[in-house]
Amino acid sequence: MNEVKTLKIAGMTCAACSARIEKSLGRKEGVSKATVNYGSEQAVVEFDSTVVTQEQLEETVTKLGYSVVHQTAKATLRITGMTCAACSSRLEKALTRREGVQSASVNLASEKAVLVYDPAVVDTAALIETVRKTGYGAALDEMVSEDAVAAIKAKEASSLRRDLIISIVLSAPMLLGMILSFAGIHNDFAKFLHTPWVQLVLTTPVQFYIGRRFYRSAFNALRGGSANMDVLVSMGTTAAYLLSVYNGFIAPTDMTHMGMKEIYFESAAVIITLILLGKYLEQSAKGRTGEAIKKLMSLGAKTARVLREGKEYDIPLEEVAVGDLLVVRPGEKVPVDGVITSGHSSLDESMLTGESIPVDKSVGDVVVGSTINKFGAFQFKATKIGKDTALAQIIRMVEEAQGSKAPIQKVADTVSGIFVPVVIGIAILTFILWWAFTGDVQRALINAVSVLVIACPCALGLATPTAIMVGTGLGAQNGILIKGGEYLENAGKVDTVVLDKTGTITKGKPEVTDILPVGDISSQELLRLVAAGEKPSEHPLGQAIVQGAGEEPLPEAVDFAAIPGRGVSATVEGRALLIGTRALMEDRGIEVASIEEKLTGLEDQGKTAMLIAGDGALLGIIAVADTIKASSAKAVAQLKKMGIEVYMMTGDNARTAQAIAAQAGIDHVMAQVLPQDKSARVEQLKSQGKMVAMAGDGINDAPALAAAQIGMAIGTGADVAIEAAAITLMSGELTAIPAALRLSRQTMRKIKQNLFWAFIYNAIGIPFAALGYLTPIIAGGAMAFSSVSVVTNSLSLKRFKP
Repeated sequence: MNEVKTLKIAGMTCAACSARIEKSLGRKEGVSKATVNYGSEQAVVEFDSTVVTQEQLEETVTKLGYSVVHQTAKATLRITGMTCAACSSRLEKALTRREGVQSASVNLASEKAVLVYDPAVVDTAALIETVRKTGYGAALDEMVSEDAVAAIKAKEASSLRRDLIISIVLSAPMLLGMILSFAGIHNDFAKFLHTPWVQLVLTTPVQFYIGRRFYRSAFNALRGGSANMDVLVSMGTTAAYLLSVYNGFIAPTDMTHMGMKEIYFESAAVIITLILLGKYLEQSAKGRTGEAIKKLMSLGAKTARVLREGKEYDIPLEEVAVGDLLVVRPGEKVPVDGVITSGHSSLDESMLTGESIPVDKSVGDVVVGSTINKFGAFQFKATKIGKDTALAQIIRMVEEAQGSKAPIQKVADTVSGIFVPVVIGIAILTFILWWAFTGDVQRALINAVSVLVIACPCALGLATPTAIMVGTGLGAQNGILIKGGEYLENAGKVDTVVLDKTGTITKGKPEVTDILPVGDISSQELLRLVAAGEKPSEHPLGQAIVQGAGEEPLPEAVDFAAIPGRGVSATVEGRALLIGTRALMEDRGIEVASIEEKLTGLEDQGKTAMLIAGDGALLGIIAVADTIKASSAKAVAQLKKMGIEVYMMTGDNARTAQAIAAQAGIDHVMAQVLPQDKSARVEQLKSQGKMVAMAGDGINDAPALAAAQIGMAIGTGADVAIEAAAITLMSGELTAIPAALRLSRQTMRKIKQNLFWAFIYNAIGIPFAALGYLTPIIAGGAMAFSSVSVVTNSLSLKRFKP
């Protein structure tokens, strides 16, 4: 069978290399044609796959001293037909064994498989076929619309509800008969309900029509070479049904109790009914674990108002193009991401940041799609549409996080993979031992059935993913985006938080903090003069003073000159101004000793103090500082209360750094740290055995964010910082850091509770059933509600306030 494969080759240094590889591949038996391109570093090989394999071709290249580069791709498949953790575990193994698949993560709760694979070796069609051969359905996630998924789930829910109702109606008379028997009532009605023919007629539809879903799933599992929960249910209920048929109609001697035969039709029917009830409740609960995604998806606008040739048109959101000029009126949603070109307003960005206070926006400011325009009208230019918008990226990040696995789940996955065969072994052993020691075949069989129906791998499989789905969704609703289960778990172990100063602890924007006039000049007049003098300056401190003057018209400055490292000079309203450092004043012969104490006091507070002189006389001091955010001190206090050490990292000198740290309540300061040394400082803390979270917002923070066990990007910062981080804090407020850590700890607490109860349930339930302390009906009921309790416990996390 002829195939054509393209190999990416690394290590070629000249055309002679490509010729050498081409000759060696061409001589290989089964290869009909080989072309190696030095420029593109690729080899295109046509070969007979029945004679030579791709691995052998790659080995030929490797032996020549070169290497074959395997590119990776990522795909998400929607899976149908999984019923328990054994299903997801078996499917994960089947996909992982597939050639070309580097990793596979199958999530029972989200019903998705996330695959990393080599597209040169395997394609998505082959991966879908692998899923189908294993006994399940699959489709590429992006090929299935949310409406289609909702329709499928609605159909499944409707079918399950119909079957449950039928099963309850048919099982109820038998359950009533059993209750009457336990109550010692053995009248004609009770005997009628216990008649073999009556119970056979009632049970058969439940066993083979309602129970067809279990048989079908069990058959697919066994055909795929494995076993799942449905194998246990099918074996247990079939055994009870057949034993009842034998005792009721075939056994030569009636085995009666109070005049009634020992039949177990009601056990088979009621077990199926209880399991269906459990499945129905579980399905309803699982649907609520993904509510966060549904809410995010519902936030998007449906239409946009575009401005074309001076006229406004309402168009579907899908028709908006990058560069379109859009109009937003009060009360409307911003349709896509963009930049305001005219007008101003206040926007509710709570869907993005979790903060309910509207944010003022004016010309040049960025607006985000799906935020709500509260007051004014404005026009903006569309810059990001479709999958590139902030909302789409948030949804994608949350979906990937919900589909990921936390390290703690490995234990549950391992147990789930061998669970069903072990339980079948225990059931067989139970039957053999009871038969051997009592000689009672029926008692032995009933106890074995109890073992089969009480065992539940579902609770194990749902323990971690349901909590992660709720936890990551809750985080997204509060402006905390967590990239995956691994980070969610590790965040709860953090004992050290390193905070970048500028833009993280502080606002990242200098502001005027003090105006201290000397002599007769007023504070307002001093600020007006200095702002006018600094207006031509491009220095951030000068611009801070200009902004500090507000909207007041400023006089024009003439003869402006920047004095590098010292300040500026200018003439404003005929007055020669000098604005700058001590050194500048001393150079110009202006005495500053009289205000030295005030100057030192300001500098001790971490402020930059600028001296102002006019016509050779000292006029005063204006201090500028990058002030700390209102939430910084509160966040640091919360972290300390949680037992977490807080460090501040900055390039500032030690004096300024200590002043800022004191305001924020931080005890540990790393000052004068160059951008390239930040990651080394994080590594130094890690080497001391600390679990480090690093929070920052700038491009120069990215290496340190990547070096920390948990990188936290301030969402108002640079994209590269957000990309390098494990957690993104959309609000930009430091209080989101302790909130994220609290959310992680609470989610892990729920996961551990779930795993504990799942393990304990099986560890206690199976031995009790094996020892004959549980009837099949009680065992079936316990099994049905075990997974419901786990999902319900995960859902209780939604009440948690990070």
